[in-house]
Amino acid sequence: MGEVIVLSIGTTHPWNVAGTGLDVRIGTQLGVRVVSVIAAVSAQDARGVHALEPISAATVRAQLEAIRWDLVDAVRVGALGSAAAVHEVAQALASAGKPAVIDPVLAATGGGALADDATRHAIGDELLGLSSAIVTPNLDEASALLGREIGRAQLIEAALALRARGALAVLLKGGHLSGEPSDVLADADGVEMFVGGRIPGEMRGTGCTLAMALACALARGDGVRAAVGFARAFVRERIAHAVQVDGMRAAY
Repeated sequence: MGEVIVLSIGTTHPWNVAGTGLDVRIGTQLGVRVVSVIAAVSAQDARGVHALEPISAATVRAQLEAIRWDLVDAVRVGALGSAAAVHEVAQALASAGKPAVIDPVLAATGGGALADDATRHAIGDELLGLSSAIVTPNLDEASALLGREIGRAQLIEAALALRARGALAVLLKGGHLSGEPSDVLADADGVEMFVGGRIPGEMRGTGCTLAMALACALARGDGVRAAVGFARAFVRERIAHAVQVDGMRAAY
């Protein structure tokens, strides 16, 4: 097998504790080459998002057209910053047919929006219907995409409802639940629940870390369930060994 390549599409973070910069770090750690398309530039720190500048649709399209898609093994999509960027990315992914991990990022962990209502609607309408998509929302994102509050009792129903829009699989992350965190995977083989003890402490970029590890595993040829198992173990290990970066606990 030749060089494994993952395309990271998303938003920058000055400290690289999330977003496209973190994707490059994770890819390097996992022996995967990462190529990038930047959809927005953010100004963030421990206090939250201070500015977000979406890249023009024409420039996002030009970046996507510069990619040698035949060399790409999988895609990781994070915060896109605008409905126009969502549209360009959705069109490119539909044409390419590559496994695509869609992390529907709507807000930063430290506070501050990374998507307006138009962007949220575009994600739900265009990205969740891709047949090659593995969607990885947290509870807040799933609630926003479905338009209703989701708690522990609704995890399975919500994962199935999101997958019904056309995605290959949905991994609904329940890390924000009180008590033991629970994740639900809905795919063609049915539903699988993952329950694990909570690891002390928080970490910036947990969603990005999981999504990128999942994309790397898919790029290396793992099936969806094996890739999810690998990614969950990877992010738990990173949380356990996180370090302080400018007031933020982040993956080392």
